Amino acid sequence: MEQHSNGLKVMVVDDSKTIRRTAEALLQQAGCQVITAVDGFDALAKIADYQPSIIFIDVMMPRLDGYQTCALIKHNSQFRSTAVVMLSSRDGLFDRARGRVVEADQFLTKPFSKETLLGAIRAHVPGFGVPQGQP
Repeated sequence: MEQHSNGLKVMVVDDSKTIRRTAEALLQQAGCQVITAVDGFDALAKIADYQPSIIFIDVMMPRLDGYQTCALIKHNSQFRSTAVVMLSSRDGLFDRARGRVVEADQFLTKPFSKETLLGAIRAHVPGFGVPQGQP
């Protein structure tokens, strides 16, 4: 797989291997550098090393769920400004409200498309999608 040195670093956190692989393939096609994690603990261990610009986190995971992981990221002064997008197969008001409580930047319903993933990145990462050399 070709890695773009200017590729945006994106983290995908999901306990489903299928979801991780799907998101990784879609994001790599768009030139992103993708870091995957199997759960919240795995994600927290990798965030400091890779410093992604945006993190997609599944809501329902074992050990440390998406809400707890998001809260920990947002309460860390070093990563507070990192965009966090919650992923859930449920699209309920309660889930969205919990996402707002932990300061998630956006809430996406699974299954997602390449367009919804890239749209979330464009919405939260300044300059993404702008051709090189453009203001």
